[in-house]
Amino acid sequence: MFAPVYLDHNATTPADPAVLEAMLPYFSEQFGNASSRHEYGRAARRAIDEARAQVAAAVGAHATEVVFTSGGSEANNLLLKGSAACLRPGLLAVGAAEHPCVLKPAEQLARRGWTLEKLPVDGGGRIVREQYEAVMARKPKIVSLLLANNETGVIEDIEPLAERARAAGAWFHSDAVQAFGKLPVDFRRLNGAGVHALTLSAHKMGGPKGAAALIVDKRLEIEPLIAGGGHERGLRSGTENVAAIVGFGVACQLLVERRAALAALLTRLRTQLERGLLALGATLFGQQAERLPNTVYFAFAGIDGETLVGHLDRAGYAVASGAACSSANPEPSHVLRAMGIDDELARGAVRVSLGRGNSEEQVAGFLATLKMTVDRLQRLTAMAV
Repeated sequence: MFAPVYLDHNATTPADPAVLEAMLPYFSEQFGNASSRHEYGRAARRAIDEARAQVAAAVGAHATEVVFTSGGSEANNLLLKGSAACLRPGLLAVGAAEHPCVLKPAEQLARRGWTLEKLPVDGGGRIVREQYEAVMARKPKIVSLLLANNETGVIEDIEPLAERARAAGAWFHSDAVQAFGKLPVDFRRLNGAGVHALTLSAHKMGGPKGAAALIVDKRLEIEPLIAGGGHERGLRSGTENVAAIVGFGVACQLLVERRAALAALLTRLRTQLERGLLALGATLFGQQAERLPNTVYFAFAGIDGETLVGHLDRAGYAVASGAACSSANPEPSHVLRAMGIDDELARGAVRVSLGRGNSEEQVAGFLATLKMTVDRLQRLTAMAV
């Protein structure tokens, strides 16, 4: 029988078997609260400390710079709202193509007295340098830019942007959730360029859902979103999710060991996929920019993305529609709109994001199925005209 093929790794990844094995004891015999002073609690604390060191090592940070959270959205909200709470309202600059968990809290701050500037991107999805320079001249207090876009996979060269923000006196944050696990991420080097904080998430790179981290320069003053018992250096109170944190740590250790081989595999598969898509007449978004080795974002003129995703799902291929299309919200992807893509073409956007379990045979099978599906939908469209 044909086994379903998962091609949506930017949404989430399966937990590695070694990650699951490491987590299991913390649901049963190692169930202590890490704040307890008896041996059960001390064992949980040791496990968290080890995981914190593993996460830090994966990005060249110090363990004391790792603040565990429940997810990337919480980490981004903590950074934006927490640092804004320690400053007088001023200018906040974020990329126009950011993930909603940066855009939404930024918009909330704008309703509380901050001036929000959404930095435009070019047709390749990268920040327009001239516009960025103009905003930096206005002395923003906080800047937040994706390291790699979750839809297009476009990679931003954030080091020179961070250096310019530092010269302007701004705190600089980067959401590295999609980049982490697919690219080398060195916080020490980035911090030297002016990056004060990074967001990471476990479930995007073989770890469990429910664990993420804000890697933060300790000079940055942050007011916690969640006040309570003072966990995570007082920045994120609440009893720690020990099992998920342990899984996050193991996933980071595996990542360090496997990253080079994984990047080579993903690059090979992406090249195969893109050649096939171009041969079918697809438009590839962000193709002119450097992108993550696993991400391909494409559309076929005249074919709705949600419709195509549904047909592919029934054929056994799990991919994602880039458009936020529904009966209640027919708007196309805000990322593609920011890139200047025509709305009609943007509504056809489909994202394939490859992972460690994918193969050349699966990509070939996907392309064959896609060709049949597109041909059928194009015939139906022609008949309806």
